[in-house]
Amino acid sequence: MSNEKTVECCKTKWNRDTWPIAAAMINFPGVLPDGSLVQDQSVDQWAGSLQQVVDAGFTELDPTDSWLRVADLSPSRKGEFLFLVKTLGLTIPAISTSRKSPIDPAHGDDNLAYCHRVIDTAAEIGAGAVCFGLFGALTDAQKQELWFWTADGVKNPDDPAIYQKAVTRIRELGKHAGECGIEVSLEMYEDTYIGTADGAVRFVNDVDVPAVGINADIGNLVRLHRPVEHWQSMIEKVAPYAKYWHVKNYIRIEDPAHKLIASYPTSLALGIINYRWAIQKALSHGYKSAFLCEHYGGDGLSVCAMNRDYLRTLLPR
Repeated sequence: MSNEKTVECCKTKWNRDTWPIAAAMINFPGVLPDGSLVQDQSVDQWAGSLQQVVDAGFTELDPTDSWLRVADLSPSRKGEFLFLVKTLGLTIPAISTSRKSPIDPAHGDDNLAYCHRVIDTAAEIGAGAVCFGLFGALTDAQKQELWFWTADGVKNPDDPAIYQKAVTRIRELGKHAGECGIEVSLEMYEDTYIGTADGAVRFVNDVDVPAVGINADIGNLVRLHRPVEHWQSMIEKVAPYAKYWHVKNYIRIEDPAHKLIASYPTSLALGIINYRWAIQKALSHGYKSAFLCEHYGGDGLSVCAMNRDYLRTLLPR
């Protein structure tokens, strides 16, 4: 399988200058200080945010749905948004969802329908990928923390029936995406069925749809203040299945003698994950998808721009 994927990768026309590397919109809130929603903003107001993305040097954008649910815009509003994106010289290689789990106990059915709309929207606008996850909304405890990952969140239940429901629903989405020529990337996230490397590989193999792979966002895991598998071991396991990839990094400190584990967001080059090695490992397995730069804390957009430039030095000439 790896040899076949390597050949496919060699056929891509992308190089380090043209490989799509998108800005995430997680640094822009979906709810504004006055309580209004970005979903209801005017085109000029959208332009104010997107111009910042352009000014940071990005030519690709992922309209992450924590900022704007493009799939839920009316046809006319969607047309206005896409015209704005084109006017600013941006393209959309993928659409990521956040906390829209299709097995959420209260909103699973609605989230499943929404994910289908995201696939249709991605096909409509020419995006090559969508990203889905099985993680739930932030808990009240997480909302009170400086870093939400330091408090426990919603966990996928240890229930074979729910696990099978997740497999069935992702398989349904994967088949829909495959019919549209779009890949589905499943985001690794703690305490979900794809919250470890072994769990993610098992889950994708159980789904068994070619369009479905893994978003190797192990930054979500190395930031946890608890023991986790070594980052290199995780990458080795998931690299053959990697599709659209959210990249971010963290400083991680472990002091077993004092039972201390701590983390802090940092740039791709400075964190514990060696992205030079990780990217090469993925490329060796035929990785040929876009990237998404994410960062929490400080001027996240500027850090993402720094990460984009660093990432380009790691990609083939």
